Amino acid sequence: MDHTLSNLDRILQKAGTRSLTRKDVEYLLKIDTSDQLELLFEAARHLRDRYFGKKIFLYGFVYFSTFCRNDCAFCYYRRSNDRSYRYRKSADEVIAAAERLAESGVHLIDLTSGEDPLMYQDDNCHSFLIDLIEGVKKHTGLSIMVSPGVVADDVLQAFVSAGADWYACYQETYNRELFRNLRLHQDYDLRYITKKQALNRGLLVEEGILCGVGETVSDLAFSFEMMKELGAHQVRVMSFVPQQGTPMEGRSTPSRLNELKIIAVLRLLFPDRLIPASLDVDGITGLRSRIEAGANVVTSIIPPSLGLAGVAQSKKDIDAGFRTVQGVLPELDRMGLRAASREDYAAWVLAERGKLRYRSGKIAGVCQ
Repeated sequence: MDHTLSNLDRILQKAGTRSLTRKDVEYLLKIDTSDQLELLFEAARHLRDRYFGKKIFLYGFVYFSTFCRNDCAFCYYRRSNDRSYRYRKSADEVIAAAERLAESGVHLIDLTSGEDPLMYQDDNCHSFLIDLIEGVKKHTGLSIMVSPGVVADDVLQAFVSAGADWYACYQETYNRELFRNLRLHQDYDLRYITKKQALNRGLLVEEGILCGVGETVSDLAFSFEMMKELGAHQVRVMSFVPQQGTPMEGRSTPSRLNELKIIAVLRLLFPDRLIPASLDVDGITGLRSRIEAGANVVTSIIPPSLGLAGVAQSKKDIDAGFRTVQGVLPELDRMGLRAASREDYAAWVLAERGKLRYRSGKIAGVCQ
């Protein structure tokens, strides 16, 4: 065994038992030989199985409004892109889609939108989404994630009261200069603080980054440190996909190996957290590699024939029916895995939200 492989073994033996250093993380992100990569992915799967067994969680995705007031350089639905198709779904349409997803066997409904200008017009601006959360909860009984962009603290509390369990808001990168180039004219600190406020309100938080947008391994390692400091319950990465009508339209999508290495390293750093394998980038054909890199959630499951869109790939595999529970289950079976039960997922969410309430109570007690 050569010296390089021995160094890799040393790092992997640390994973899951004590903290990896930034130097360790950067080393892992740079490995590129097949034997090293297999050791990395194997270690990630081992840690996932230690904490979650052979159970995989499934998330339904309902992109209910593709209107947005922001002008992100990477997003097809950026405000100034007149080449993108826009829609707003009614409450009845959203609830029908959620019911269909629930019947198919998903564990969570992700209610996602752009920062729709209609939701920022007055003090009751988010009433539609708040009512939607209540309606979806009533009709499905499932956990709900809301992904509406940056909102005020009182709106976060209203989400909790309406029945939401999760708040998702992606920084994309913790390199401030790169953030400015990606999320044009947006406030880096406000975006981060809003996630902290969500945690204080008792919501579980999902954090995410983009890869292939000019980041360095040092940027990635720092982003992981900030995700840990945040206390995110679900951490994700998605590969950049160039979109028509955006300033980044002419850029290339990165090698998927980068995303797979990041998934594996996230698993080593966050062994007991949820890590998605998104169907939104490569569809069903990209699922196996992401799961085998250590992911334990399949996201962006979308029912066909309802006119709902994805994010990175607005139409890929949707109407063909491949981005469904029925399309995912055979893939999991071939990997020796299975979908968790709804009770498994509900218990995980309940336990994690209980820890948040306990932590908030202790902090309040100290401050009194």
